[in-house]
Amino acid sequence: MFSAVPTDLPRNMFDQALREIHHRGPDSSSTWFDPMGQVGFGYVRLGLVGLGNGTQPIVADEGDLVLMVNGEFYDYKRIRKELEESGCRFKTSSDSEIALHLYRRHGVRALKELRGEFSILLYDRARRQLIAIRDRIGVKPLYYAEHNGRWYFGSEIKALLAAGVPAQWDEDSYANRYFILRDRTVFQKIRSVRPGSWLIVDQSGVQTESYWDWSFPDSAKAMEARSEQEQIEGLRAVIEESVKLRLHADVPIGVCLSGGLDSSAMLGMCTQLQGQQLQAFHLSFEGEEGYDERHFAEIAAQHNQAHMNVLSVSSNDLADNYEHALWHAEVPFTNAHSVGKYLLCKFVQNNGMRAVITGEGADEVFAGYPYSRRDMVLYDNQGQDQAVVSELLQQMGAGSSRYLDSQEVGTAWVNRELGHKVSWLDGQAGIFDPLASLYSTGFMDRNAYRDPYGQFYNRLKPHSFAAWSPVNRALYMVAKSSLPNLVLTSLGDRMEMAGSLEGRPPLLDHRVVEYACSLAVPMKVRGKTEKYALREAMRPYLPAEIYGRKKQYFRAPPASLAPQSRLHQFVSDTLHSDLLNRVPFFDAGRVRNFLKKIPSLSSEQRLSADHLLMEIAGLCLMQKRFSIN
Repeated sequence: MFSAVPTDLPRNMFDQALREIHHRGPDSSSTWFDPMGQVGFGYVRLGLVGLGNGTQPIVADEGDLVLMVNGEFYDYKRIRKELEESGCRFKTSSDSEIALHLYRRHGVRALKELRGEFSILLYDRARRQLIAIRDRIGVKPLYYAEHNGRWYFGSEIKALLAAGVPAQWDEDSYANRYFILRDRTVFQKIRSVRPGSWLIVDQSGVQTESYWDWSFPDSAKAMEARSEQEQIEGLRAVIEESVKLRLHADVPIGVCLSGGLDSSAMLGMCTQLQGQQLQAFHLSFEGEEGYDERHFAEIAAQHNQAHMNVLSVSSNDLADNYEHALWHAEVPFTNAHSVGKYLLCKFVQNNGMRAVITGEGADEVFAGYPYSRRDMVLYDNQGQDQAVVSELLQQMGAGSSRYLDSQEVGTAWVNRELGHKVSWLDGQAGIFDPLASLYSTGFMDRNAYRDPYGQFYNRLKPHSFAAWSPVNRALYMVAKSSLPNLVLTSLGDRMEMAGSLEGRPPLLDHRVVEYACSLAVPMKVRGKTEKYALREAMRPYLPAEIYGRKKQYFRAPPASLAPQSRLHQFVSDTLHSDLLNRVPFFDAGRVRNFLKKIPSLSSEQRLSADHLLMEIAGLCLMQKRFSIN
């Protein structure tokens, strides 16, 4: 999907912008230009619903409204029926058209009725307003920029660049990590429409408003009046509804199966709801102990009698496809697992799928990462077995040895304001603050007053935090930063659409998220068990080996731990190339000296160093692919 405002943009640039995102919609492309010269719309389509007549943009019969939608609306048949009964006439059989009629009847606020993963552009010719809307969680991307009096919108940054927005580094965004912590990107002037928000552009400028947000109960009132069993059954019911809605399509749907709790549960529930054998797709880092999950994926597939399709990926494959995946992601990687996901999505599409059910987002919603357990133990252990809490405290230790030395201020101010630490935020600082030792003197001077975490905290709604528990405060921070800006980009939509594939994550349905938010902390983290409520709710769909399995991160084997691998050599060659000299953030000599020191670090510190080297190499390759000034 792509739009440029106004239509004096040269047509060859408009067409080039659509060609840049052809992978998002290989079935067809179409354009619409406002006769008054105000707006141009361009669309590339991946057909899943309404295959015969779902081409966009959709222009109202009256000619006053024009609509484009990227993604899917679920439960649209019910809404469509209600609209038809009230006199609306539909011209397509696609799910997208309901947004146009909802807006005509009730205005922009009626669009809160929409459920799914979507971004929307709607032009109201009478009011001369362009309205941009993004789904609540941020599954589907939507970027915008203002340049030379024109407003540009697109599903990917590369479309805006092709249409004439200059490719320039945003030094302030990189210095303060706004490309992860806020709605900025590493490209100057180009921003994201925030999840759960709409943005209106008209003659008076731009206005943005939130229509939905994550909300947690007061910590003192979080313990539900319902029994634990009732809460688990309620969670199971809302997830089942979410899965049912996402199984509707006019094309076959497969399941991405990592072998972890979340994707295995989705396979089990989908199989039971469909009542037939499903196609499951697994990415294997074959032979890499601690990273390869094929054994568990096979257990889940056999349990559900699913047809198992396995893609084995080597270090060579990751190196050969790194640059391609990065071009699609438009954000630097800190691990090559994004390249693996890119290859998997290509593999799924080559096996005849147009859409897949995924378990994406469960860790961020249900507190599945170790940092949530750490926050529970240290700051939020009411209602827990205190003997288990004491045991966990003894096991935790300081944990500082896994980080590199840093002189940065880090998160101290935020921690003081909150009255407790946030393990996720401290982890981010521990990994990425050492980048400052590699910055060039000029970049350091131009960004002398960096304060990424303080600025991030100030732009949240800290008054809402007062009544929330520490674990929920941390979940909210993740939901406002790395979930939409990194996880759902480099492991979600961007890699899926690189393979012309739509990912459908039932566990990120906003009603599932709302239910999860309402649960008390002990229902999320119970002693040593993360995602407690989800695990119990999904137990009927899981083999015993998966139900009892501990969390394993989905990661590619770090290049720095295998210095003879092609991937490590690829990163090293990139950092020794002239590309590093052209990236304005770093002192090339410092980076290369740091690379030489890697063998002397502990294995845990090498993991931290690997994140930095991957990110710097990614910035070098972005410099090359996007010709950034």
